Amino acid sequence: MTKNAKYILKIINSSSDHLTAEQIYLCLKERNKAVALATVYNSLSFLHKEGLIKKISIEGCPDRYDNTKRHDHMICKKCGKLSDITLENLTGRLQEQTDIYIISYDLKIIYICDDCLAKEDKA
Repeated sequence: MTKNAKYILKIINSSSDHLTAEQIYLCLKERNKAVALATVYNSLSFLHKEGLIKKISIEGCPDRYDNTKRHDHMICKKCGKLSDITLENLTGRLQEQTDIYIISYDLKIIYICDDCLAKEDKA
């Protein structure tokens, strides 16, 4: 693993946000002025492929990156706000219902956040 990839992993694991590649690039650039955006994308691809980070894809938004600690996500359909939610691990239940061996799952709950609901009520 390259020095940049190690630092990117550290950035992601120490962040409470769900960072985009560009946000990670800006953090990395503070440490290494010569780093290229392509290096960040290549490192993120490597880290994701190795299972060291999660990639969160939301239609119409840039991919975001997160740590691998067991949790799920809530995404506002209106503004794209992304929040962590920790639910009971459903792997056992899913395996019983599907009768297949499940390695992992990625649950995304789509909802409308309070801010967007308030905006709708005022309209």
